[in-house]
Amino acid sequence: MRQRVVITGMGVISSIGSGKDEFWKALIAGKSGISEISSFDTSEFSTHLAGEVKNFDPALYLPPEIMNNMARASHLAFGAASLAISDSQLQLDEHTREKMGVVLGTIMGESQIFQQVNETCVNHKNEFDGKVVRMIPTGNISENIAEGFSLYGPAQMILTACAAGNCAIGYAYDLIRKGDVSIMLAGGVDAFSQMAFSGFNSILPMAPDKVRPFDKNRKGMMIGEGSGVVTMESLEHALKRKAPIYAEISGYGLSCDAYHMAAPQVEGISQAILKALKESGIKPEDVDYYNAHGIGTPVNDKEECLAIKKVFGEHYKKLAVSSIKSMLGHTMGAASAIEAIACCLTLKHDMIPPTINYETPDPQCDIDGLSNTARKQKVNIAINHASAFGGNNASIVLKKFEL
Repeated sequence: MRQRVVITGMGVISSIGSGKDEFWKALIAGKSGISEISSFDTSEFSTHLAGEVKNFDPALYLPPEIMNNMARASHLAFGAASLAISDSQLQLDEHTREKMGVVLGTIMGESQIFQQVNETCVNHKNEFDGKVVRMIPTGNISENIAEGFSLYGPAQMILTACAAGNCAIGYAYDLIRKGDVSIMLAGGVDAFSQMAFSGFNSILPMAPDKVRPFDKNRKGMMIGEGSGVVTMESLEHALKRKAPIYAEISGYGLSCDAYHMAAPQVEGISQAILKALKESGIKPEDVDYYNAHGIGTPVNDKEECLAIKKVFGEHYKKLAVSSIKSMLGHTMGAASAIEAIACCLTLKHDMIPPTINYETPDPQCDIDGLSNTARKQKVNIAINHASAFGGNNASIVLKKFEL
């Protein structure tokens, strides 16, 4: 028999707050984490806003001898992992460490370090700081967490662009279900950098003032940063140690549009959602809440709404949908991981976060978009969907835990 998998702890570092309680309070209040970019000069760009994490102090989570050997993405991931472990009330003894691993998703990895080394090359400098160069490999992020907490299970990175957080959770789900491990830290992380900002500016339309998912006058996305990590366990292990249980993962689905590098397509999105529902044994009409990818670009939001209609049929009119990217911006590889945490808290509190900045209805996006105000509503089943560059799609089904 395959193991049931539950989420027992959550850690989040974001532009609207760190820790699940501060994050949730801001989310429900519709607080925006978008601000003027402070980490580099944006005068050469047409937009100047992002969801930067301000006043983040890695020393709260890491001793100096470890912290100084890591770059910002690892700092953010380690902070979220520390919060997830603490929230799950895990005691990291030798027995626990032997059956516990970590898998994270990212887009940019340690992009700030890569940018630093690249600038050194451009300036024709022949000398590199070996310590800095050793920070570049993306795999270091999960390895840093494994080493920092002495975890002996798998340590993996998933690089499926903006769907990476959901894919990491799905991979951890498979490992636990098969009995390979009992506990996994899973999620995603990305740090803000000039390289990330420049890259997204060159590929997708960027909003000049605010992110307006599903609004008729939406103009584009914004970049954010942060990390979301969940503690996942087999139900048997969680019950044995009387752990807090936020939600059960009942299935996930992956697909590829095989259509366009940056633009999604209805068929690919709907395939991922349908696969997740099939694995979960859940009918579309039983879903209460859909946490949308919802990045705020004209094409992406339209295609996602068409996919929602295709999967859910007439039920789409009753399905609550929201995009928390309206508050956070697009946190890249961390996005769907942070959104999975939002889904867990929605299930726990029966409160659905809003899509802020919504002003003008779009006939092409005639969903129940929870415009600007959170809603108190019974939520038993939630879907967390992510789409990504390269046509990657990943959907996760989360439900209220019942024995």
